[in-house]
Amino acid sequence: MSEKGKFRQFLSRLGPGLVTGAADDDPSGIGTHSQVGAQFGYGLSWTFLFSFPLMVAIQEVAAEIGRVTGAGIARNLRRHYPRWLLVTMVSLLLIANIINLGADLAAMGAAVELLVGGPVMLYTLLFGVVCVVAEIWLPYERYAAILKWTTLSLFSYVAVVMVAKVPWGTALTSLIVPQIEWSGAYATAVVAILGTTISPYLFFWQAAQEIEEQKRHKAKPLYVTPKEAGPELERIRIDTLTGMAFSSLVSIAIVFATAATLHANGIYDIETSAQAAEALRPIAGDLAFALFAIGIIGTGMLAVPVLAGSAAYAVTEMFGMKGSLAAKPQKARFFYSVIVVTTLLGVGLQFVGIDPAKALYWAAVVNGVLAAPLMAVMMLIARNRKAMHSLRLGTRATITGWIATGVMAIATIVFFATL
Repeated sequence: MSEKGKFRQFLSRLGPGLVTGAADDDPSGIGTHSQVGAQFGYGLSWTFLFSFPLMVAIQEVAAEIGRVTGAGIARNLRRHYPRWLLVTMVSLLLIANIINLGADLAAMGAAVELLVGGPVMLYTLLFGVVCVVAEIWLPYERYAAILKWTTLSLFSYVAVVMVAKVPWGTALTSLIVPQIEWSGAYATAVVAILGTTISPYLFFWQAAQEIEEQKRHKAKPLYVTPKEAGPELERIRIDTLTGMAFSSLVSIAIVFATAATLHANGIYDIETSAQAAEALRPIAGDLAFALFAIGIIGTGMLAVPVLAGSAAYAVTEMFGMKGSLAAKPQKARFFYSVIVVTTLLGVGLQFVGIDPAKALYWAAVVNGVLAAPLMAVMMLIARNRKAMHSLRLGTRATITGWIATGVMAIATIVFFATL
């Protein structure tokens, strides 16, 4: 096979992991990374190398749970653990996702307003409607392909770095050699980075997408066909590794770009991604500004369906009902109703005057409460013989998964200690 053929084959194997990784760099995450670059320069870029293996480990666990059991995380919770635990986890996810949806949609509306002018709230509403209509009415295969191609919008941040005149010696040294500061602001920033890179909604989404892909290919859960596990788990590993690497590289690019422009010119306080785009214009020029703003819109178009979709999967499974993006609207009314309601509630946050920056703060708080306990529960599911049968998580993956869970638990404690 030619090199071109091998590359096409590699791309064809990418799916849930790639989309999940790209959705991790949503407008809210862009805002956090912009603030980190503006406030600390290159000093915190090392955290993305640190968090990368943790992201890979826990997202791989989520994907394996979905593919092996043929059931999402919430459905596995319903089957094997107390109901109060299921209700608590899904309720916290729902709250965090709605707040995050509001912040992301507001950032997308603000980005359009910066580019062409006009009413921010109208743009926010239109984006919400477009995302809902696409998620409900497009056939799953086409929609999955659109999500996959939308990940290309993240390359706009690589382009921003190319025009930002980054001092590469300093930047790459900071990436490899940690510059530790013993301050509350520094600790809070580290926790914020972990909170935006290891997010509960991504766990639910990737597990659910593995099930969608299984059904699309008319395959059975791996516990039924364990002989197929080797190639499938290898595909999941490659897909997840690629998606999380892509996510981490884009995050680093955003930090480098804002460090080289905003921080270098004395702009240290950025609260939202739209503010970062606006601040870039007089420093890095119209091209960098436009690329940054377009990136916010593109990543939002990817992240909003993932946030609403992960909530729909979780809520539907909590009630023991069936729901799928491949189902016709009339066959999965409850599932699609959750998508509509969560998205419109996110839009509604803007109309009641909630500050997007404060919304992000509270989303981080709720995610902080949820992430570590949910990761611990996922590790228990992955080692549960009743759930995974003969395909329980291996020793190496178990160790790395628990390390990721421990790091997130410590980060959560530090976050609340610095409030």
